Amino acid sequence: MERPPLKARLSLSSNRRLYLWYGVLLFIIAVIILRLFYLQIIRHDYYQKKALNDQLKQYSIAGDRGLIEAHQGSGIVPLVLNQKLYTLYADPTLVKNPGGTAAKLAAITNGNSQKYSGLVKTKNTRYVILAKRLSEAQNNKILSLKLPGVGLQAQDFRTYPQGSLASQILGFVNDAGQGTYGIEQALNQQLEGTPGQLRAITDVRGVPLAASHDNVQIDPKAGDKVLLTVNLAMQKELENYLKTGIQRAKSNSASALIMDPNSGAILAMANWPTYDPSQYFNVTDASVFQDAAVSMPLEIGSIMKVLTTSAALDQKVITPTTSYNDPGSWVVDGFRIKNVEEDGGPGQHNIADVLNLSMNTGATWMLMQMGGGQLDQRGRNIWHDYMVNRYQLGKPTGVEQGYEASGTIPSPDNGPARDLTYANTAFGQSMTATPLQMAAALSSVINGGIYYQPHLVDQISDSSGKTTTVKPKVIDNHVVSASVSPEIRSLMEYVVRGHLAEGYTYMKFPSNYSVGGKTGTAQVPSPDGGYYSDRFNGTYYGYVGGDKPQYVIAVRVSNPHIGGYAGSTAAQPIFADLAHMLINDFNVTPKTSP
Repeated sequence: MERPPLKARLSLSSNRRLYLWYGVLLFIIAVIILRLFYLQIIRHDYYQKKALNDQLKQYSIAGDRGLIEAHQGSGIVPLVLNQKLYTLYADPTLVKNPGGTAAKLAAITNGNSQKYSGLVKTKNTRYVILAKRLSEAQNNKILSLKLPGVGLQAQDFRTYPQGSLASQILGFVNDAGQGTYGIEQALNQQLEGTPGQLRAITDVRGVPLAASHDNVQIDPKAGDKVLLTVNLAMQKELENYLKTGIQRAKSNSASALIMDPNSGAILAMANWPTYDPSQYFNVTDASVFQDAAVSMPLEIGSIMKVLTTSAALDQKVITPTTSYNDPGSWVVDGFRIKNVEEDGGPGQHNIADVLNLSMNTGATWMLMQMGGGQLDQRGRNIWHDYMVNRYQLGKPTGVEQGYEASGTIPSPDNGPARDLTYANTAFGQSMTATPLQMAAALSSVINGGIYYQPHLVDQISDSSGKTTTVKPKVIDNHVVSASVSPEIRSLMEYVVRGHLAEGYTYMKFPSNYSVGGKTGTAQVPSPDGGYYSDRFNGTYYGYVGGDKPQYVIAVRVSNPHIGGYAGSTAAQPIFADLAHMLINDFNVTPKTSP
């Protein structure tokens, strides 16, 4: 067969290649069309959501934080309010002129232009904070400059119309918006309310486009408003007397509180040193943030003898007029328990002497009576029950304060020198408690035997305006029998008359009022074991009233340098100042008969 000419053969080959490439092109086009169909039709919803998510941001909108108020006379005054201030920030990638931008901002904020310039040149970040807490006027001036890459964010900050008053009761709100210390921490969830939500389409800088129809907003809910049990005028006076008292005692730390023994309401409470909550970020010693009256337990000293006596009276192993032969010292577990020099030495003493002369041997003897006449397991168990289950020591009271401490009560069942340890607890050593715990315990033995939970919140109002009054909460209605209360009050009033007889003229009170109290002086424990021989804490607690106690006062003064016994020379004068103040200014009801 004859082959086609060469020219024809080349033409045929070219056509075949042309058809092949044409087919390949058609195949590629078909693949592209199919891919586009898959992406735009079948997977449309998926990729639309993915693209939207790159621009759709979710923001939390904080609600207005609840206000905090206090009583003043028949009215109510604010302790904590909110103020809108502004945080100045920059996106270094968008700042066009770092030096000029920094200079303009510093002129408005009174900041450091060199520092700002360095911040806006920061690499590998799109957010740097330049300044905080700027005013509305400063915010408006900066906005008017329209500086590229510069923005401001509004934020509520707490303000304090009463300055540093009650600062450790209140606590503060940190830069993250969290309540820290005090009421702010204890009630943070109620005060902060419920945040709202904003889901917004943003521009390339992440700035919400408010006009977008895709925005979905849930309105925030404001936090609860809290009215404290605190009496503002009483709080002011207490803080003044406390500051004066520690200056007089040459101490660097003290606490005091006043509470209603018939409800558990705390009417005033303070510590020294203190701080300004509006300037908390300038504080260098974080210990001043603590409400030491509830967060720093200590060995309380001889004020415990009132509770020991109350337990022994309740157990009916003694009466207010019981007398006994005191040996002047006891040897327990190889250690000698002694008294102070003023006890008069060995001899016949009664229960009033035990409290008035602050006899450690007398407190030990009463503990022995609870055990049937000796220090033993039975007596330890009974005394432990009173301390922990009746007086509520060794556990938090539940007061509305951050960082409340529980204190420590030793076990009656084990541990070295158990009898010595428990003898020590009978006069306030080898155990720890806070001033608030002791004030609540004292209230329970003088008010008829009812332990009210200490509390600082009087009323709570939610965002709808509904107000709930906090009712006194009874923890135990039979701490001691009702008959014990007038007996222990009579003994405590005898002690106050004894202070006056010793020459403490400031302990003289009008005869138509009842004032009872007890001093305490405790050696400060050494971290190496044992106690310092030259460091003491002074305590005093007592009450003021007429036919019944109306106010309980507790005072602690740490390591005073005034000489004498710390309880008598440092804490007792503060108690006296507060007792006179209550009688003169705060409507103490006199006795119906002198």
